[in-house]
Amino acid sequence: MEFEPEVPRWRQVYEVLRARIESGEYPPGSRVPSIVQVAEEFGIAQATAQKSLRALKDEGLTYSEPGLGSSVRKK
Repeated sequence: MEFEPEVPRWRQVYEVLRARIESGEYPPGSRVPSIVQVAEEFGIAQATAQKSLRALKDEGLTYSEPGLGSSVRKK
C-alpha cells in the first residue's frame, strides 16, 4: 500500500480495515487481523497497527475478548 504523506498512516490503515468490514469481507462475528498481522500486511509498526484497530473498536465496529482477539460487532 502506498501511503499518502499528509494523512497519518494509522488513519489510512483504519480506513482500509473499516472498508473491509463495511463490504462484508470481514463479516459480523468474524475475527479481524491481529496487531502483528496488520503490521506485517501494511508494513507499519505494531503501535501504528494497534492505533488503527483501537479506532475500529472506539467506533463500535469491533469488540475484544480476552485471549480471543477482536471480532466484528454484529449490527
